[in-house]
Amino acid sequence: MVTTPNLSDDHLTAARRAKLAYIYVRQSSLTQVKQHQESTELQYRLVERAEAWGWPRERIQVIDEDLGKSGAGTAERLGFQKLITEISLDASRLARNNRDWHQLLELCSLFGVLIADGERLFDPCAYHDRLLLGLSGIMSEAELHQIRLRLHQGQRQKAARGELSLPVPAGLAYDPAGAVTLNPDEEVQARLALVFTKFREWHSAHAVMRHLRANGLPVPVRSSRGPAPQDVIWREATSAQVLSILHNPAYAGAYVYGRRHQAPSQTRAGSRRPGRTVVPIAEWAVCRQAAHAGYISWEEFMANQRHLADNTNHPAAGHPGAPRKGLALLQGIAVCGRCGRRMSVHYTGPKGDYPGYVCRTDRDCQANPGIDPFAELRN
Repeated sequence: MVTTPNLSDDHLTAARRAKLAYIYVRQSSLTQVKQHQESTELQYRLVERAEAWGWPRERIQVIDEDLGKSGAGTAERLGFQKLITEISLDASRLARNNRDWHQLLELCSLFGVLIADGERLFDPCAYHDRLLLGLSGIMSEAELHQIRLRLHQGQRQKAARGELSLPVPAGLAYDPAGAVTLNPDEEVQARLALVFTKFREWHSAHAVMRHLRANGLPVPVRSSRGPAPQDVIWREATSAQVLSILHNPAYAGAYVYGRRHQAPSQTRAGSRRPGRTVVPIAEWAVCRQAAHAGYISWEEFMANQRHLADNTNHPAAGHPGAPRKGLALLQGIAVCGRCGRRMSVHYTGPKGDYPGYVCRTDRDCQANPGIDPFAELRN
């Protein structure tokens, strides 16, 4: 039942009743829309409150395009953008971002628009009402922060006990009892075992990728999109996919939480999700070794991480670089005196057996020819 408002409120002037009334309806997620239908219904019933305040039904418009969308921003909230354009009602559900909230208050005060929630009317032109609305925005933003904090702490505590259900890569699966086991598909097991065997032999993810592609051997991955997400599909091997397998501690039988954390400074332009950065192994929040079956031991996993780190092209960090074939004595050792990067080997001569050293930084970054600092010595 909707409580009858105080119709003698000084805010309800004839000029304000002449404006359109907008009812903004929003729930933060599709799960809330399905499970909290009473909250959604309560918002729709604000139409009755507007009618009781004197607005004709034909001058009341409902904006519900944002059902199932978070209020943390406005990038995907077409309903809120429409509301900003038209200017109208409802307090804490409008935004959980103070910037967006105060933008709305400013526009409402400029155009003499009232804001109403389920309890009373607010006039942004009046100092005390605007103060209350500002505090409401601050509390709404703080509430969102507290909700996220509690959810994160709850997840971390559950993960510390090993009870948090985490996504598993393609080589692993959950059995009916909820335990993590090797994927029952023997072809998946054989392909992943081959990846680890070849890396044990060559210590190069790129060499493993070339071997897989040369022999027409795709790698198993879990689909993140499509009609059947989380199903195992086969894709042509890439360096990124091979590295993902080698870097994943789950294949060493480890239960890990906190491998990445949010890094807003690395958010891609136009993306709704904040950027994420890799956390060093020593700083993982939870790392339970031998928690379930794996393809390699934890000791081999750590050795693989050292090999992958040594393969990176960073001489200053003490990494020798990936091992390669060739006759050059300084292969992987010669460093450019100008940019500090490791130099590539270039073979010349009638039989292509005379090694030279070339810095390819300019070519790779700016499409300029590489620099050979030993050219004058050979001449």
